[in-house]
Amino acid sequence: MCGICGFTGKLPNSKEVLEKMMLKIYHRGPDQCGSHITDQVALGFRRLSIIDLDHGMQPMYNEDKKKVIVFNGEIYNFKEVRADLEAKGHVFANNADTECIVHGYEEYGTKIVDKLRGMFAFSIWDEEKQSLFAARDFFGIKPYYYAVIGGHLVFASEIKSILEFPGYEREVNLDALEQYLSFQYDPLEETFFKGIYKLKPGHMLEFHNNQVKISCFWKPSFLKESNLPEEELKTHLEATLNESIQSHLVSDVEVGSLLSSGVDSSYLTAVSKLPKTYTVGFAEGNGRYNEVTYAKRLADKLEIKNTSKIITKEEYFNSLSDVMYYMDEPLADPAAVALYFVDQLAAKDIKVVLSGEGSDELFGGYNIYCEPEDLSKYQKLPRGLRKAIAAIAKKLPAGIKGRSFLIRGSKTVEERFIGNANMFSYEDRQNMLAKKGSNKTPQQVLSRYYEDVKHLNDVEKMQYIDINCWLPGDILLKADKMSMAHSLESRVPFLDKEVFNLAHGIPLNSKIKAHKTKALFRDIAEKYLPEEVAEKKKLGFPVPIRVWLKEDDIYNKVMETFTSEVAKEYFNTDYLCKLLVDHKADKFDNSRRIWTVYMFLVWHGVYFEEQDMENAVGF
Repeated sequence: MCGICGFTGKLPNSKEVLEKMMLKIYHRGPDQCGSHITDQVALGFRRLSIIDLDHGMQPMYNEDKKKVIVFNGEIYNFKEVRADLEAKGHVFANNADTECIVHGYEEYGTKIVDKLRGMFAFSIWDEEKQSLFAARDFFGIKPYYYAVIGGHLVFASEIKSILEFPGYEREVNLDALEQYLSFQYDPLEETFFKGIYKLKPGHMLEFHNNQVKISCFWKPSFLKESNLPEEELKTHLEATLNESIQSHLVSDVEVGSLLSSGVDSSYLTAVSKLPKTYTVGFAEGNGRYNEVTYAKRLADKLEIKNTSKIITKEEYFNSLSDVMYYMDEPLADPAAVALYFVDQLAAKDIKVVLSGEGSDELFGGYNIYCEPEDLSKYQKLPRGLRKAIAAIAKKLPAGIKGRSFLIRGSKTVEERFIGNANMFSYEDRQNMLAKKGSNKTPQQVLSRYYEDVKHLNDVEKMQYIDINCWLPGDILLKADKMSMAHSLESRVPFLDKEVFNLAHGIPLNSKIKAHKTKALFRDIAEKYLPEEVAEKKKLGFPVPIRVWLKEDDIYNKVMETFTSEVAKEYFNTDYLCKLLVDHKADKFDNSRRIWTVYMFLVWHGVYFEEQDMENAVGF
């Protein structure tokens, strides 16, 4: 696991600029650093040593040094790829997985991406073609950002590195802010920093003759349900899952596992038999927000060690500027902060952890995936009638039972579902924003994805949206950034090409059974876990922000931020204050909407108001 950065062309001070860019991602690779600088390109690398500790240094080259790579990730089938390339005459200098990519590019060109199994983001400079080739893995596990600044293609694992490139002027992307307020993350290709983009999962980039060409090499497909009997499909899926877990254990350093009360991390822990696990929780709510008890109980049953921590309110809020610094962009998922602490806990002992991201998206694990079944009978009524009922329901007080059902039931899945989070409606945004961007609705943003899957059932449409948007935009973003903040590699065995090749064919009635989500996966898990864990309902990562926002100290802190001059620049602050006042008065649970705005303002304070960001995060 590493951090990469670089740019094409030459600057009067290329070495100095590259060193500044590399320093900004020091936390991604504190063990070593390397660079390759010519008149045509500058490539930088920070290393976290995981495989081939003595010889895995980058940049790496092919035999004649006409092709050079910087790479972030892990290739789990690199030995097979290497054997194929050696049979074709390629000579390897070390045992690192990185080298198989640069030799693979030499042999297969851009088609090398089709042969890789793992997580990756890399750049290859081709001296003969005078071009840069880059690619990001299938699901977006590893990040890759880029910009064209003064004719230079500039790239990095984190945005903060690109900010060091001379000539870039920071500007908040108002289009990103608009969509963030609905999605709780930025679903656009352009980031919150105007002119800086993220390469989409399963995409590659070529920069040649000052032109950027982006193309897709893989996207998730739900083309055909498996025709295997359920028991046979279950057997194949179990074997593939367990093989993926074993391949994710390959390391020359110790590996541990994050462990919550949920079935995903519990399954990884039980199958991998890793001796060290890590858990965090909160004391509030009489155990409602504390997964430590569950985790310790399972760890004792499996006879492994569990290290845990209770996060205090003070610790949580004191960490927010640090979290937003490492995140690069605002993210309104409260679990990101909890993840920051559990990764910090693990990093005291080990360098690599397994984590359960991706299971819900692949196997149908989110509770919202039950909604199509819940609405099915009501949606047999004529659409016009349902629209009329919804118009009446919208006039009722927000807390009235059944109101939301009637409103959502009047809409198609394309109209009502934008992902696992839906913070502010388009109308809400219109009322609250003082500055507006292109004014696109969330539905307009997602229309291209829905067009891809217009032939599928509603649950599979929802999965497709989540795999393409929610997974890389929220789930994997925080998994990468929070682990790398502590120089910790996070591996996600569920997000494997071979696992997906089976998961996408699971029939709908094997995903959702009578409100039991990811039913087939839970049946597999019961072989390894106590029934109470395998069947435990999806909770997410519980964080007591709704409690804290009613307490005077936090309420006053957020109110001060909501009435600040910066808040007035972007928002109708009367609207913000009402959200907060109503929440404290128990009129509505506005906690997630308040948090969405508050995290933007914290992020803005770090990146647009702090002159010395390093001091702001305790460097």
